[in-house]
Amino acid sequence: MKINIESLEVIFPYEKVYPEQVQYMTDIKRTLDVGGNCILEMPSGTGKTVSLLSITVAYQMNYPEQRKIIYCSRTMSEIEKALAELRNLMAYRAKVLGYTEDFRGLGLTSRKNLCLHPEVRKERKGAVVDEKCRSLTNGISKSKLQAGDETAKLCEFHENLYNLEPHNLIPAGVYTFEDLINYCESIKTCPYFTVRRMMPYCNIIIYSYHYLLDPKIADRVSKELSKDSIVIFDEAHNIDNVCIESLSVDLTQDSLRKAARGAAALGRAVDDVKRTDASKLQHEYEKLVEGLQQAEADRAEDLFMSNPILPEDILKEAIPGNIRRAEHFVAFLKRFIEYLKTRMRALHVISETPTSFLKHLKELTYIEKKPLGFATERLNSLVRTLELTDIEDFVSLKEIVTFATLLATYEEGFVLILEPFETEGSTVPNPILHFSCLDASIAMKPVFERFSSVIITSGTISPLDMYPRMLNFDTVIQESYSMTLSRRSFLPLIVTKGSDQVAISSRFEIRNDPSIVRNYGNLLIEFSKITPDGLVVFFPSYLYMESIISSWQAMGILDEVWKYKLILVETPDSQETSLALETYRTACSNGRGAVMFSVARGKVSEGIDFDHHYGRAVLMIGLPFQYTESRILKARLEFLRENFHIRENDFLSFDAMRHAAQCLGRVLRGKDDYGIMVLADRRFARKRSQLPKWIAQAILEGDINLSTDMAVAASKKFLRTLAQPADIEDQNGVSVWTQEQVEEFQQKQRISNSMHPQPEPMDVS
Repeated sequence: MKINIESLEVIFPYEKVYPEQVQYMTDIKRTLDVGGNCILEMPSGTGKTVSLLSITVAYQMNYPEQRKIIYCSRTMSEIEKALAELRNLMAYRAKVLGYTEDFRGLGLTSRKNLCLHPEVRKERKGAVVDEKCRSLTNGISKSKLQAGDETAKLCEFHENLYNLEPHNLIPAGVYTFEDLINYCESIKTCPYFTVRRMMPYCNIIIYSYHYLLDPKIADRVSKELSKDSIVIFDEAHNIDNVCIESLSVDLTQDSLRKAARGAAALGRAVDDVKRTDASKLQHEYEKLVEGLQQAEADRAEDLFMSNPILPEDILKEAIPGNIRRAEHFVAFLKRFIEYLKTRMRALHVISETPTSFLKHLKELTYIEKKPLGFATERLNSLVRTLELTDIEDFVSLKEIVTFATLLATYEEGFVLILEPFETEGSTVPNPILHFSCLDASIAMKPVFERFSSVIITSGTISPLDMYPRMLNFDTVIQESYSMTLSRRSFLPLIVTKGSDQVAISSRFEIRNDPSIVRNYGNLLIEFSKITPDGLVVFFPSYLYMESIISSWQAMGILDEVWKYKLILVETPDSQETSLALETYRTACSNGRGAVMFSVARGKVSEGIDFDHHYGRAVLMIGLPFQYTESRILKARLEFLRENFHIRENDFLSFDAMRHAAQCLGRVLRGKDDYGIMVLADRRFARKRSQLPKWIAQAILEGDINLSTDMAVAASKKFLRTLAQPADIEDQNGVSVWTQEQVEEFQQKQRISNSMHPQPEPMDVS
């Protein structure tokens, strides 16, 4: 169908549209018109992805600027889903328009997922695949082969790309990862580098957040993107954590030992080159005296590692004299590693700022701040000069120079914490040095400065006003949409007490109380009895899940649940969890039914959909607060309070509720779906206003202080009602609109606006 959104003709690939989709697309159009940023919360299962793609592609194709679309999502499955939606949309547009548009849409993921090389693809670890790929594709190997060195190897898939036109490595069209791999396999080219090199020629690129937010990757991958691009962060409720992780480094004794071995190997390589071809090192030295700007031409895709900060900060200057000579730089690295080893020997917790750490470093080793800032660029240059191809030995050394560069670059918004023991009661030291970013806005700042329109959206991103404060940016529109339903298709219940009237809560002081554990167990048994097919249970942490499962086993609760459902558990191991999910789906489909024990913030809560019979009920056992004794969390809370005036309790509550909402949203994946959402903790009753608007509005006053038996009675009634077949006609004009109904709504809105003019969004361009 064609929808007119404020004079823009949007081709929507379905015969009907949801009212919230029309409002959502209208707000995105307004944001793009004024050139600002927006935060939008769209209910789960209401076609957020297809709405985003329909409006942005229509905007791109209707205006002569043809602004590139950068669509960022979190997981591989979500990126695949977006590519499939885009392919369907473009096929529908071709059908409606009567011709196929010149449009190219590609997705990018890691080398590990796209590699076709028969030897490299066998590797299981992504880091090993990356290093082996670089050794087969860099210019050094090519030069050696041309010079007659038969030991040098090249990847034929990568080399075949040079036989094609640089701007036409793949025909126009939209390719899922499977399509991309199949096409590249048929013509023997590399899928990963095909996408990398075609990015400037794509209309839309879909990839992970890290390709835009992590400076170590963004410098290499997203450098060529134009400034007027439309940037979309989908499923962005965790975007602040992604920003923080991208600028944080953890060092262990093991990584220091490996780095020391890497530095020694680097020293031996320097000595070998000095004996065989000293002019190489002299030539490199002369280039470094001239400055890095001249060396920028060498920063191609065969770069050994990317700078963890934006290179413009570094390229304006020459590398300091004391690390220009290769042997001096190797000695510098060894001295720095030895200093870190010495610091690791401390047997008490140390927390300090980068400034304090650098001062202590200078006093003991005479290493100054400036050469540390250039460590990454200097290592890159040396690896190129020495023509090192087997660079797996230097993975830990890369961590050290990344740490050095970040340490020398940022004074504010970071903290160094040395924890000598793994747990409070441990007596054997196993130290970890955390270099932790506390300010999520540091990674986001280049994105907001560079791109004119950034859309941040998710199904569970409440409260909306927290994100502009944490990420330090302005918005032109902030909106949370209600969910229009012809019948009540989900039932949120807040259970505050067991059938014996004892209050239930996962609060740390009382969580192991036998009466609370038993009441949670009884709640699980009752819902196992009444829930058809799939039941998903979320816990605040792995530790609490293990503890309560152990108690339930002793009480005989799990034996009782087993009579009604198969029991499966999520573990930190992703392969085990994938197998558990597969078994869970099989049990739900063959009538046995299953319970999935999962953890908030785990894999299951973030990227897995339990649509239809795979998830008829979700139990949220307790409020998923972070571990508040974490020293890194304490440092971040203090930083937020002092710099952004966000109180500790406000942030902790916001963080817990967004993860609870994310867990609840797993059960509802469309308007024809239905399910029960049980929030089992007395604290939810006073925090329900922090839930997304579409969930909060569905909670009735009578459903906020229930006991187990009352919740079971309400659920039975709900399931009996929803089991009856729905009349599709009831949805027309209420939860779905035809083209005529959309036009009728827009006409009413125009009349209303002419009588009560609304203020225009502020133009921030």
